[in-house]
Amino acid sequence: MALEIRHDAAGQRFVAEVDGAQCVLEYGLAGQVMTITHTLVPAVVGGRGIAGELVRHALAAARGQGWKVVPACSYAAAWMERHPEFDDLRA
Repeated sequence: MALEIRHDAAGQRFVAEVDGAQCVLEYGLAGQVMTITHTLVPAVVGGRGIAGELVRHALAAARGQGWKVVPACSYAAAWMERHPEFDDLRA
């Protein structure tokens, strides 16, 4: 699935609209550390891998900025456990 994910830097979130539903990954930024605090994918569009793509996109953005990442959100933490290629980003 090709998602259009938008980085709302001012709102500290990544957003994708899928079939009219807003899917969001929220984070906080302290210096060079991104803390992923929440992922939300409405049930109506769930089960399509959207949350995973939001996390992947956020981690790619963090890597591009030279940030470290704290996956405080349980989904993001579990996703990162399954994708060790992002271990270098852990704060």
